[in-house]
Amino acid sequence: MKKFFKTFKNIWSIEELRNKILFTLILIAVYRVGTHIVLPGINPHDLNTAANNNGILGLIDAFSGGAFNQASIFALGIMPYISASIFMQLMTVLVPKFQKLQKEGESGQKKINQFTRYITVAVTALQASAYVTYLERMTLQGGMIASFTPYFWLSTVVILTAGSIFVMWLGEKITDKGLGNGTSLIIMIGILARLPQSFLQEFQSKSVRSGDILVFIIEIAILIAVILGCILLIQGTRKVPVNYAKQIVGNKQFGGARQFLPLKVNSSGVMPIIFAQAIMFLPTLITLGGGQTLNAMFTDHMNVWYMVIYSVVVIAFTFLYTALIFNPKQISDNLKQNNGFIPGVKPGQPTADYIGTIMDRITFPGAIFLAVVGIFPGIAQRLGVTQNFSTFFGGTSLLIMVAVILDTLQQIETQLLMRQYDGLMKSGRLQGRQATSAVQY
Repeated sequence: MKKFFKTFKNIWSIEELRNKILFTLILIAVYRVGTHIVLPGINPHDLNTAANNNGILGLIDAFSGGAFNQASIFALGIMPYISASIFMQLMTVLVPKFQKLQKEGESGQKKINQFTRYITVAVTALQASAYVTYLERMTLQGGMIASFTPYFWLSTVVILTAGSIFVMWLGEKITDKGLGNGTSLIIMIGILARLPQSFLQEFQSKSVRSGDILVFIIEIAILIAVILGCILLIQGTRKVPVNYAKQIVGNKQFGGARQFLPLKVNSSGVMPIIFAQAIMFLPTLITLGGGQTLNAMFTDHMNVWYMVIYSVVVIAFTFLYTALIFNPKQISDNLKQNNGFIPGVKPGQPTADYIGTIMDRITFPGAIFLAVVGIFPGIAQRLGVTQNFSTFFGGTSLLIMVAVILDTLQQIETQLLMRQYDGLMKSGRLQGRQATSAVQY
């Protein structure tokens, strides 16, 4: 405890770090206040906030901190920006024009960011129009104000679009002047906002009988073990030894030392889980609901067939997304240009094949563990955990929380070490940002 207070004092004594933390907290507070402001034309007292959404709707509501079901001005949250970012990330891999922009450095990245913002506006407008239809189909029980009905569609689309753009602006400002990745922090805050209520509901359900308290303690222990497993998944790397040829410039010698090429076990982050949830939702959307058996297979997290299909889709998308974002040929060329080589492997195509083989071998166990994490909420729910609390036992929510917290703590530790303070840990150091960036957009 003394070490904790000393570390906190060191953090607060650094003016730059203190200002970053305060700036981040203020913008997060603004975002949380906005999630409780209801759209004009809706009576919040009559709004049905107990809607139980699965699939994409449940993902949006989780990322928005419950604002989706509360008909808030931030109901769409940061999801349109994430969708646009994912689209642009794929374009930089598939389209040569965007590949060229990405290689131009900072100027190219600014152009890509500008395209991302334009796409965000278009995506938000489309999702806002669909959200109006969703509100009209919800059980409002007189929640819609009749006198405002003629203006409801236009005002809702404009306000939701402006709200999502404002949330995107908050995220970019946190990234520029605050602490951590702003977009990831906003998502994490939205997820954590549901934790106290879910924890209380689970405790109340287990406090009915005295014997269930022990079950509750076991659940918490399992949750901690799952979090530790997620940390290993996010930070796990395979270090490939790389040697660099010696170079003599003037009277100085450069190179000659052995370094390591870190290959991440889970280089695809949470994207396979997000893609899998979208794919699992499509069959019921195409068949307009389908039958009861089809809904159970593709929307019920506790259904055995859902778990099997979901796991296969996550594993497949892990390999697919890793192949899109990881280019062994480019790494091989970079090593060759910098006079680097892997001991025992010829430069050029043999090096690319060697790196690709290693990547396939470490991706397979990572994909399996990612699939297990994805279906663990359904397993927890089958074992008696309440639905809301079970979402914290795995899936996208847990991976994002762990990755963002590790990334933020690593930035704080970097600031401390730069000023000759002790790190956050008594022994060892947190992994670098490249090892914790599981939230990739």
